[in-house]
Amino acid sequence: MASYNRVVMVGNLTRDPEYKQLASGQAICKLGIASNRQFKNRQTGSDVQEVCYIDIDVWGPQAESCRQYLAKGRAVLIEGRLKLDTWDDQATGQKRSKHSIVADRVVFLASGAQDSASDAAEPDAPSSQLDANIERELMGQIADIKKRAKPAGAVKVKETKPASASETGELDFKDEPPFQDDLPF
Repeated sequence: MASYNRVVMVGNLTRDPEYKQLASGQAICKLGIASNRQFKNRQTGSDVQEVCYIDIDVWGPQAESCRQYLAKGRAVLIEGRLKLDTWDDQATGQKRSKHSIVADRVVFLASGAQDSASDAAEPDAPSSQLDANIERELMGQIADIKKRAKPAGAVKVKETKPASASETGELDFKDEPPFQDDLPF
């Protein structure tokens, strides 16, 4: 029997990340998110808002990034697998269970009010410098694409030179054509 266990969820953090380093050296960050669903009740015609709370486990280097950059209220996209935790309740002796997500990927989403407020307060903050570097890199990529797509008799327009890899601190990867071989597949 085939099975597929994949979850994609977008929501806001309900608390600050809880970061732990295990004795083995493995990092784990526990997050809690709330995801809203809004719909119209067909019987009453009123709008209903339903909230789903779920715990997330993030492992490895991504756990360290979550600890560093996330805080309560921040919007995130989580991609991972669903996991069922079971345990015996010591107070009542009953068996308990809860679903959680083990994250393979965490995407930090921008929440408009938070980001615009931080940019207004600190215009020279590292995030705005990062945005400038990204914009410079994208403009360079656009210029490269325009050069390759330029027709033979087109007028040359002065283009801005993108920052070199040494200036941005990033690796410089060259786009190369695919490998050609004589294999039939």
